[in-house]
Amino acid sequence: MERQDLSTLRALGFEETELKDLGLWEPADGHPTDLAEMYVRRSKKKDSLSALREQVRRMAKASRDRGISVRHVWFEQRSASKSYVRREEFEQACAAIIEAALSKHLLVFKTSRLSRRGMGQVGLLLDAFDEMAACILVVGEGIDSRKNRMLLAILSEQAREQVSDLAEFVKLGMDAHKADGGWTGGVAPFGLMSGGKILIRNPKEYPLSRRIAEFLLDRKTPNWIADTLNKEGKLTRHGKKWTAPGIISLAHAVTWAGLVAQRERQLDDKGRWNGKYHRGGTPLLGNDGHPISCGEGVITFAEHVKIKSILASRAQKGTSIGDRTRGKREVVSLLSATLRCGLCNGPMANGGVNYRCYTRQVEGPTSCKGVSTDRKRADAAVTAMWHDHVLSLTPESPTIHAIAKDWLAYDDPEKEARKAQVNAALESAVGREMKLEKEFFVLRRMTEERYDGLRTEVAEQIAALKCELAELSQKADLSPLMDPFSLADLWEGAGIGGQRALLKAALTGITLTPAKYRGDRTPILDRMEEHWKDDSMNPAVEAAWDSWEERRTQPALNG
Repeated sequence: MERQDLSTLRALGFEETELKDLGLWEPADGHPTDLAEMYVRRSKKKDSLSALREQVRRMAKASRDRGISVRHVWFEQRSASKSYVRREEFEQACAAIIEAALSKHLLVFKTSRLSRRGMGQVGLLLDAFDEMAACILVVGEGIDSRKNRMLLAILSEQAREQVSDLAEFVKLGMDAHKADGGWTGGVAPFGLMSGGKILIRNPKEYPLSRRIAEFLLDRKTPNWIADTLNKEGKLTRHGKKWTAPGIISLAHAVTWAGLVAQRERQLDDKGRWNGKYHRGGTPLLGNDGHPISCGEGVITFAEHVKIKSILASRAQKGTSIGDRTRGKREVVSLLSATLRCGLCNGPMANGGVNYRCYTRQVEGPTSCKGVSTDRKRADAAVTAMWHDHVLSLTPESPTIHAIAKDWLAYDDPEKEARKAQVNAALESAVGREMKLEKEFFVLRRMTEERYDGLRTEVAEQIAALKCELAELSQKADLSPLMDPFSLADLWEGAGIGGQRALLKAALTGITLTPAKYRGDRTPILDRMEEHWKDDSMNPAVEAAWDSWEERRTQPALNG
């Protein structure tokens, strides 16, 4: 009959001969007062096994000197400081004493190996051991909890404080490593792998990963992408089928673009870190306000911004706890955000094959008799209307400028995102400049030499950021919009989402007047009253629209 923990001892690197010398080869039996549970722990895999074996040797010798046999050796690789980490082996070792009463001693090498959560945890454990007439033996520090409870309490609190210092030093090291563009480790996104201190492309995964990126840039939905890959028999890194949430997580990963990520920690209901981070994160910016690269990426930063913008346009607020977002259907109707009912002036919704009054649909015929029209017919008419009007405008037209501004923000979200980043970096630099002046002129806590050096550095950063912001704020080149053929190509190639953005830039709305009678053959363009941004809106229409907005907020409609 062999020991139950023999596989653990062999995994630690012990040979049969040494185990026999240590008294850890044969199963231990006897009265619980003559038996002990040995607990061995390491925080990370990089901690050497040779050090763990030496701890086992010293604890085995200490138990023999006391005439105690080790019943079971419990080993695990876990953190002892994080409240969200569950230490199963530690719990089983304690349960063998407190619940099963199989032994009366718990052997550990150091107090820090027992716990790093302070007296709050160790005190409760000691109370439970006292009730069972059991004790904790800390071999490395020569502590018996029955005689040195106060000393154990002090050392456990000291171990807790060491964690705080260690965490601070680790964070400083990580922050410095990130600032230098280093890969901090962890699971690399699909298509990439660790190349030591940087990310590099994985030759086996990169082609498929790049294809996923191109699908996303082509405005394909994550569900469509996952379904397409699964039909082709393409599998994930772990040999599983693709899922829409997996595609979304990949798209939001800053590291997929080869950039250093700055992610926000997830907190539990008590405000403590649960060991996880929120998805995606944001790029870590350097002193110059630019994202810091940590190697190669599957996509560029510009593509990352565009993909996030596309996904955001298809997301809506969720109703679950945490105010998370959830997906919404791809836009398929051109005019559902532009067309208004000619009777109540409220919006018209997509009814599948037609556009119909939303008020009539929700509140019934008592609120509005309703207006409706064939969707394809209306879309074709508005396309012709848009071309006829916009192509007739002069380059100085406010509509042309509005189209240029809104279209560039829609088609090139990287520039808008970059402007926001530069603005934030500029505000931060100005804030640092003000703090420097306060430290030197008001508080007098800085030497003139130190102040001059830091002041010069901050001034250079501010000048560079102002220069870049000026370049980003330059007016867009409108010449492509002056050419009818280029403008037609822009409309035809924009897709439904892009066409809606163009309409929103040029129009404040289109009112569809009701048909005179059933089967009215009046051309649909004659029933449309368009309100261009370069025209003044009719005061009566404005009043009707304000009336609709007021009615829309009433409980009857919301209910």
